[in-house]
Amino acid sequence: MTMTTAGVIFVLALVAALVAVYKPFGDYMFRAVSGTKQSRVERGIFRLVGVNPAAEQTWGVYARSVLAFSAVSLLFLYLFQRVQNHLWLSLGFDPVVPHGAWNTAVSFVTNTNWQSYSGESTMGHLVQMAGLAVQNFVSAAVGIAVAVALVRGFARSRTGQLGNFWVDLTRIVLRILLPIAVLGAIALMIGGAVQNLSAGTDVSTLTGGTQTITGGPVASQEVIKELGTNGGGFYNVNSAHPFENPTSWTNWLEIFLILLIPFSLPRVFGRMVGQNRQGYAIAAVMGILAIASVAITNVFELAGHGTVPQAVGAAMEGKEVRFDVSNSATFAAATTLTSTGAVDSFHDSYTSLGGMMTMVNMMLGEVAPGGTGSGLYGLLILAVITVFVAGLMVGRTPEYLGKKIGAREIKFASLYFLIMPILVLVGTAAAFATGNNSTALNVGPHGLSEVLYAFTSASNNNGSAFGGITVNTTWWDTALGLCMLLGRFLPIIFVLALAGSLARQAPTPASEGTLPTHRPLFIGMVVGVTVVLVALTFLPALALGPLAEGL
Repeated sequence: MTMTTAGVIFVLALVAALVAVYKPFGDYMFRAVSGTKQSRVERGIFRLVGVNPAAEQTWGVYARSVLAFSAVSLLFLYLFQRVQNHLWLSLGFDPVVPHGAWNTAVSFVTNTNWQSYSGESTMGHLVQMAGLAVQNFVSAAVGIAVAVALVRGFARSRTGQLGNFWVDLTRIVLRILLPIAVLGAIALMIGGAVQNLSAGTDVSTLTGGTQTITGGPVASQEVIKELGTNGGGFYNVNSAHPFENPTSWTNWLEIFLILLIPFSLPRVFGRMVGQNRQGYAIAAVMGILAIASVAITNVFELAGHGTVPQAVGAAMEGKEVRFDVSNSATFAAATTLTSTGAVDSFHDSYTSLGGMMTMVNMMLGEVAPGGTGSGLYGLLILAVITVFVAGLMVGRTPEYLGKKIGAREIKFASLYFLIMPILVLVGTAAAFATGNNSTALNVGPHGLSEVLYAFTSASNNNGSAFGGITVNTTWWDTALGLCMLLGRFLPIIFVLALAGSLARQAPTPASEGTLPTHRPLFIGMVVGVTVVLVALTFLPALALGPLAEGL
């Protein structure tokens, strides 16, 4: 069997599995976020934190709850790292330096999990398990909660209530993320991933000393990061490490877990608005963009464009032999189409055009299918923009799901879309203007690509990197931390504001002039608007980086 044939079978198996679970798992998530009954554990949590599960919140209160929870989480995680030398299971490691602790705290609270350090030689087990791994759950749950709040804005009328953030957060963690994480961890352990607190090994710390550390709870952290579309990892080489990702089978499972929740959320959307065909339309947009990206990335990598790949016959630099070129390219596409950031190969070693595709995937806004929750609300924002553009072309007030898209709504949608490009392009320019691009290992177009990739990853809360750049400096930790923070919470505020505006509207009955938003025409329009907006925004930067290198 050729590598190409094996790669096609690998992708087709993924597509078949995702199609099979779309309806049952989507229905399960719908019941989890829409049910009225509380479990005994949930009631105990609500009493402990003083939450009335029957009380709903306006968009402003919901947003303040999100920001307050995230701010407390950030402060706790920062302090946790700064005092880790005094904690149990610290393994003798020193406290994380202030700029590193800031960057890491922001990274995990924003569901980015960008790491400018090696986890196995910097963090003790307690910080890894009680700090970072906890944020793998709750930061992912925040994204789903915000998406559910936006869908309620479409589904409800003449009300300012969007649900209760604390109830949504608790249900998502207990009913969705935890159960699947347990099952996924067991599957990974069966596949050979390590789950222990022994197996000592010598590694060098950031200060140059040598410490003996233990293997760590790798299997559970691995499935948590994949399920919550989080990057990060116990080992510096991430999912390329055989302890985390031993075989081609576990590689397939990790990609499946990365895509499971984002691709099933459109079913939740369809159920909540009472029109399953609307969910199918959103899922179709995600699928078209994702399949196109996976196919193009595989074509570029299998072609082996470049002097060295052509000379040796394959673009295997930075890739694991047990995964080969095609499966590595599929993982790279999946991890950058979502907000995962986990890697099983070295993206900096990809061919120029293959590496460009990993950046393009993030520049799409990570909507195909995107992160847990963030992919759905990002694509719904693009659907709103598409409806608005279509309305302008026919001279009719735009409508989507019975809600008018007026000046207020399109302002929120536009502001949402503009945040990420501003952070990426201004950040990249600032790095060159201040001379901080000198930490990149390469000059010329590839050096620009390394810097551009770093800011694209941080601003989209992805977490992966072109590894040929040193970012554990004060300037980089601060700059990327700000991009992660603003790139996460400014869009959330605009999403919730849009949800509140929609929820207050009276429903508008469909008429002969209403654009059907469940048919192939609208699906194609959303795909086109997404691609065109990205091309107009980022083509000049890509032309100076990976395109110039490829040509």
